Amino acid sequence: MMAFERIPKKDWYSILGANSSASMADLKQKYQKLILMYHPDKQSADVPAGTLEECIQKFIEIDQAWKILGNEETKKEYDLQRHEDDLRNMGPVDAQVYLEEMSWNKDDHSFSLSCRCGGKYSVSKDEVEEVTLISCDTCSLIIELLHCS
Repeated sequence: MMAFERIPKKDWYSILGANSSASMADLKQKYQKLILMYHPDKQSADVPAGTLEECIQKFIEIDQAWKILGNEETKKEYDLQRHEDDLRNMGPVDAQVYLEEMSWNKDDHSFSLSCRCGGKYSVSKDEVEEVTLISCDTCSLIIELLHCS
């Protein structure tokens, strides 16, 4: 797994000219088109040195974007991080809750907790280790999920 904390916050989707709902095939197609366009060997000999340096930087950035978005595991991790960043920007955390305080729903294999607005916070069994912030399905409140040490 890659540690995204060390990488400057970049929108890897916009670097590839895609949105976050793009399919893996679309991402690959955009990557291939851009990587050829900015490849240092594809630049003409009469390109000014500054422009060539910009192309090389863009080439490296495109390659970094593909290394994250081209792998299902790192893409999922990046998407979760983006989602949590979006939640943090929505407002402060309303409460901190331990997983043990949430109710287990065996029908859909998820944990849930009622919100004070009447809605609910829910997280699937598969996401429970990766998610730290959960938004209410009805209002804008957010809880932080804590794990026992």
